[in-house]
Amino acid sequence: MKRILTFGTFDIFHYGHLKILERAAKYADELIVGVSSDDLNFRKKGRKPLYSQEERMRIVKSLNFVTDVFLEESLELKRDYLLFYQADCLIMGCDWTGKFDEFSDICKVLYLPRTPDISTTELIQKIKLL
Repeated sequence: MKRILTFGTFDIFHYGHLKILERAAKYADELIVGVSSDDLNFRKKGRKPLYSQEERMRIVKSLNFVTDVFLEESLELKRDYLLFYQADCLIMGCDWTGKFDEFSDICKVLYLPRTPDISTTELIQKIKLL
């Protein structure tokens, strides 16, 4: 059985989020998604997400190919999350290439291509201009 873990903020859930989760699910018997907490997102990006962590978790969990979601509270706990969920593979977008290779001692690490020309940050900027 292949248990895949992936992580993300998933604020303003968009087509790019859907595509990377769909691609990750193709590798998985179980797809488990860590959704960044509001506080973690603030520490990473200097802003709170537009949707609360509960709303974002519910959105991701509603996808029929997502087995489970959990709240990612710290980047430093990635190894613990991978061990706790007994991940066979960590899948992340290619914008993270190389950043999680340290976990290859406990699971496979795979970086998938991002959907071109879409990001939450770009969407927020476009909305601000409207």
